[in-house]
Amino acid sequence: MTTQSYGAWRTVSAAVAGGIAGAAGLHLWQRFGRPARKSAAAERHRQARAHQQRMHWDLLTKALDDPSLAVVIDNYGQDLSPEKRRQFLYANLWYVQVFHLYDSGALTKREVFGRLRELFQSAYIRDYWEATRHHRASLDPRSTEAEMGRIADALFKELEDAETDEWWVVGEPPQA
Repeated sequence: MTTQSYGAWRTVSAAVAGGIAGAAGLHLWQRFGRPARKSAAAERHRQARAHQQRMHWDLLTKALDDPSLAVVIDNYGQDLSPEKRRQFLYANLWYVQVFHLYDSGALTKREVFGRLRELFQSAYIRDYWEATRHHRASLDPRSTEAEMGRIADALFKELEDAETDEWWVVGEPPQA
């Protein structure tokens, strides 16, 4: 009788231990082992962003090459010469390149700050930045683009107000 009772207890214990091990294994597999739906969606989003970046490049380079196309997207609110318009388009390419590096995770906020410090040493980039202020006002304030715009706007103001020629020390980089 004692042997039968012990055997039943061992079966129940094994079943409980197996259930716990199975549940733990399932949890670990769901968490780390199988591709999550988010990663598939994230991959589609990454591919769409890469495609959008290529299209942006293609469209802007066409406008840079052909002034008659550049006027189609001239929404700076100023009467620009063809040369100035091309300079603004080119400045946009530089800024967008930094934005995409940040958005993809290739640059930290601190690194973006350093790149923007360098870009804002160009009078052409500063003119472009002033001319596109109203563009940034229409961005969703929660977007990454608006966040980077706020970082750049604050740095731009600090550089304009700085009483030093040592531009590389102006402004405090944002934390992480």
